[in-house]
Amino acid sequence: MSEPHVVIHTDGACSGNPGPGGWGAILAFGDHEKELKGGEAAHHQQPHGADGGDLARCEALKRPCLVDIHTDSQYLRDGIMTWINSWKRNGWRTADKKPVKNVDLWRRLDAALAQHRVRWHWVKGHAGHVLSERADQLARDGLEEVRASAGTKRPAASAERATSNMAVRKPRISLSGESEMRTSEPKPH
Repeated sequence: MSEPHVVIHTDGACSGNPGPGGWGAILAFGDHEKELKGGEAAHHQQPHGADGGDLARCEALKRPCLVDIHTDSQYLRDGIMTWINSWKRNGWRTADKKPVKNVDLWRRLDAALAQHRVRWHWVKGHAGHVLSERADQLARDGLEEVRASAGTKRPAASAERATSNMAVRKPRISLSGESEMRTSEPKPH
């Protein structure tokens, strides 16, 4: 039996930097599709803020899968595909010898993805891609739910659209953009 194939379109939204944040995703497995959203009142600094939600989605995968992750965040894509190996070698420090921001999230994301074969796809944000736009709306809905539960008011529109994300799509829907395989293979258990 071949490994399950999961496709994830994800996005994040924040209010301030740092500030509260929301995340949204569309997960597709075969003919099944599920929309998820959530948020955090105490949020990490952007542009990495949506990863708490991305982690929840990746950690929910119970067995090794082929995972296609679609994101409009070059920071997230480059961080997990390229920079993370250097960060780990350097004791979670950047090339400038500064501590990696949100190291707890990077470590959790790295661990959550380790058992899977992951292909990262970049999608231009806010460019009309149906599933990317839907993930963005879910992220903003998650942010609004956090605000409502905290009783906070909506800030100025300029802070509203700052996003960080991973994106997911159904396999039969074609996306333009590049796709690459993560350099590390799943680790045996």
